[in-house]
Amino acid sequence: MLTTLPLATGLGLRSPHLSQVLATQPNVAWWEVHSENYFGGGAAIAALERLRTSYPISLHGVGMGLGSAQALDPAHLTQLQSLVKRIEPQAISEHLAWNRFNDQVYTDLLPVPRVEGVIELLSEHIQIVQETLQRRILIENVSSYVQFTGEKYLESEVLAELVAQTGCGILLDVNNLYVSQLNLGIDPLIELAHLPLAAIGEIHIAGFEVFDGVAIDTHGAAPVPQVWTLLDAVIQRTGPIPVLLERDNNIPALDEFLLDYQTLQDRCNTVWGNA
Repeated sequence: MLTTLPLATGLGLRSPHLSQVLATQPNVAWWEVHSENYFGGGAAIAALERLRTSYPISLHGVGMGLGSAQALDPAHLTQLQSLVKRIEPQAISEHLAWNRFNDQVYTDLLPVPRVEGVIELLSEHIQIVQETLQRRILIENVSSYVQFTGEKYLESEVLAELVAQTGCGILLDVNNLYVSQLNLGIDPLIELAHLPLAAIGEIHIAGFEVFDGVAIDTHGAAPVPQVWTLLDAVIQRTGPIPVLLERDNNIPALDEFLLDYQTLQDRCNTVWGNA
């Protein structure tokens, strides 16, 4: 089974909302948090443990750098292993991205050049993570801003092969598909056609911002109508599946965010009911 998350909509939980969520227990099916925010001890992990008693939790990593050419950071992997054992999440995910070179760490989710040898590298790293955690993980597609010379594969083809080789699942971010379309003309429906739909264990929806004519996946705005339409197209194909609304910048008040959550919930239920 890809995840044990409810077949329902969830919200990305960020630190400005954590205490209020614990105090008010809003009617949300499940929450997702960034794994790295809860590495180590202290108040943050204690709060997440409290939350875990009331809600299913998904751990979403942003710093593993599975596509980095050098070996995985053992300290990072050990901290994730400890967090997984402590929280026992319903899902664990990472990005199809790289973030380290020559022992220098970058804070961005940099897209992996889809060239000869990349599938073997990614497969090796994913297998190491899954063996360490003793859990299947989901791999998320990322937004693209440039195309690399000598690319051989679509991103969806890389994901499909990784599923076949490692048994991992897919976290499909529909906003990232749309951002790549805006920047590079990549057709989201062609990408979707190459994905093994049964391997999609979670879907993300979010917003982006435009800087100097380039769409950037900031999660700093509400999803645009085209992303909602793309989500409809995806969930018509997948049927009921965990779908998450994210917001990382320009974070609204919790009450406003919960209204956005209701919009997502209503839309998914309508599409699934009509499918």
